Amino acid sequence: MDTMVEKSSLRVSRNTVTLRQQVLEVLRSAIINNQFRPGDRLVERELCELTGVSRTSVREALRHLESEGLVQSLPNKGPIVATLDLRQSGQIFEVRAALEGLAGKLFAERATAAHRENLRGALALLERVFAAGDRAEIVRQANNFYEVLFMGCGNDVIRTVHATLNARITYLRALSIAQPGRAEKSLAEMRQITSALVGGSPADAEKACLDHVRQAAISTNRALETHVNSSAA
Repeated sequence: MDTMVEKSSLRVSRNTVTLRQQVLEVLRSAIINNQFRPGDRLVERELCELTGVSRTSVREALRHLESEGLVQSLPNKGPIVATLDLRQSGQIFEVRAALEGLAGKLFAERATAAHRENLRGALALLERVFAAGDRAEIVRQANNFYEVLFMGCGNDVIRTVHATLNARITYLRALSIAQPGRAEKSLAEMRQITSALVGGSPADAEKACLDHVRQAAISTNRALETHVNSSAA
């Protein structure tokens, strides 16, 4: 299940995607996949060597990651990987429940046949990556599933607000999925969400989304508590 990639893979290739975007995505992925752990210092010189890009590009990416809540700058120490504690995680899940529960309700009310078909397709992709056990791809396809959900709910504000939290949501999702037995339960919940969104009532859709968020919060809290206990040992 563990698809940890060595840090040598952070090397950036130059293609049609802007260099700044490539650096941002590579460093964000390294944090979310725990290649850089909470509290690790992010030294610009070392990141330039790992990615093969200029200090300016690295600095811009770190600033963006700080705005996403994945990096924080400490006086006399510089940027480090941010640590999300139980309080912060709980607040994020509260907002996530409000947004995703409402999005599910609105999807059931407003989604077109095309939106519903797209959601079935997103679930099929999720099922394939869950079967393959690729944790990073599971997280990526889960994000895609929710993008389809938000597109079909007919409320752009929900999508926009959720996007401001998405980096931290993705980080917490990766922690949750890594917990023993969570992947199988998560997939079952995503199937239930799809069934309710496509064929259930708005109330059923909202409940399925909220149930999934609650279970994800429980799993994530266990992961964070384990990290705190291991750090204190």
